[in-house]
Amino acid sequence: MTYFEEDAINGDGDRTRDVNRNHDGGGELYVNLRWDPQPEAPNTNRRGSSRLWYWVKLVLCFLCLGLLALVAFKWLVPLFTEKVIIPIINWETNTFSSPVLAVLVFASIALFPTLILPSSPSMWVAGLTFGYGFGFLLIISAAAVGVSLPFLIGSIFYSKIEGWLEKYPKRASVLRSAGGGNWFHQFQAVALIRVSPFPYIIYNYCAVATNVEYWPYLLGSMVGMVPEIFVSIYTGILIETLANASHQNHTLSTPQIALNVVGFCISGATIIFFTAYAKRQLKELQQKEDGLLLQ
Repeated sequence: MTYFEEDAINGDGDRTRDVNRNHDGGGELYVNLRWDPQPEAPNTNRRGSSRLWYWVKLVLCFLCLGLLALVAFKWLVPLFTEKVIIPIINWETNTFSSPVLAVLVFASIALFPTLILPSSPSMWVAGLTFGYGFGFLLIISAAAVGVSLPFLIGSIFYSKIEGWLEKYPKRASVLRSAGGGNWFHQFQAVALIRVSPFPYIIYNYCAVATNVEYWPYLLGSMVGMVPEIFVSIYTGILIETLANASHQNHTLSTPQIALNVVGFCISGATIIFFTAYAKRQLKELQQKEDGLLLQ
């Protein structure tokens, strides 16, 4: 018995599957198997519909965030402001003068990262007390000290930190990407790490073990922290606005609420944009470094 496999196309141009049994003159049985299914055409509409669904979900997400922000500004924030924020502000203004408060804010922003404590509340205080101008200068100068102290302390425990990074090679690969290349490459990588969702307090200690130099580390940290600083200052000013409105026993007008909601959404969108951009750029830098190592 012999099997033959042949291609067959019917009159309509479609491939077919046939099974034929034939007998030749010698009595042998021949079976022709024809099987060549036509490949499926690529579904071009699927890609377009998935992209459209992505934008629909994104718009719905922002609408939900805007609605939640509106509800918070209308009911929850005034209550929290009256019970918590106003007493703190009154205690702060009655206890400390502006120069003393500036020293306390500077010291907390400079020392809290070394103690692995968040310094965002101190940035809010700088925003509601000193505004954008002096508040930014105060925060950025204190942040320079705050990222330098852990870097210097980390150099003392270099071997231990390097051993810790070796235990988590996948996570440490992003940090190690900042240690290679020239001065500008290190500056760019550090700035992107600061904007990315990687915990900046942990990176303060781990940076020295990635062989990044101090000046690219410092300048990259300052540039990468600018978006966070402005968002923190805006948050402090917003808290002061709500506190004043609650203290004077009058609600914000509709235009004021709308402006605050829009500002809040813009701040959130800015954080999301810079975070996504930083993650994408870090991935590209890591791929370039891996390619250079393989050469």
